[in-house]
Amino acid sequence: MKRAFLTLTSLLTACASNDYRLDGARSAAGVEIAPYAIHEECVALEPGNRITYYFESVAPVAFNIHYHDANAVIMPVTRDKVTQDSGDFTAERKEIYCLMWEAGPEPSVLEYRIRSVPAPR
Repeated sequence: MKRAFLTLTSLLTACASNDYRLDGARSAAGVEIAPYAIHEECVALEPGNRITYYFESVAPVAFNIHYHDANAVIMPVTRDKVTQDSGDFTAERKEIYCLMWEAGPEPSVLEYRIRSVPAPR
C-alpha cells in the first residue's frame, strides 16, 4: 500500500511540474473573467529563454508577467487598462513566470497565445 501511494505521489508531482513546460504554443479563446477576477498562464523558463505573447480582451484588463521571489512578487512587464498587447519576453533567471490578466469593474472575455522562441544557433 505504501509503495502504491509513493508511486501515485510521484506521478502527481511529475504531472504538476509538466504543467509549466512550454513545448509548443498555448492558446485559448473565450476565457471569461468576472469583475475583479484574474486568469493566469504560467511557464517555467531558464535564463535566456524567450517567449512571445499576444492577447485581446473585450473589456480593459490589467496585464503583467510576474514571478515570486520569497514574499515578493516581481513584475518585469505591466500594462494597465488595455484591450490588447503583444511582445517578446526573455527570462533573466530560472523561475516560473506567470502571465496574468485581471478584469476591472466590468467582466471581460480573453483570447491569448503564448509561444516559446527557439534560441538562435
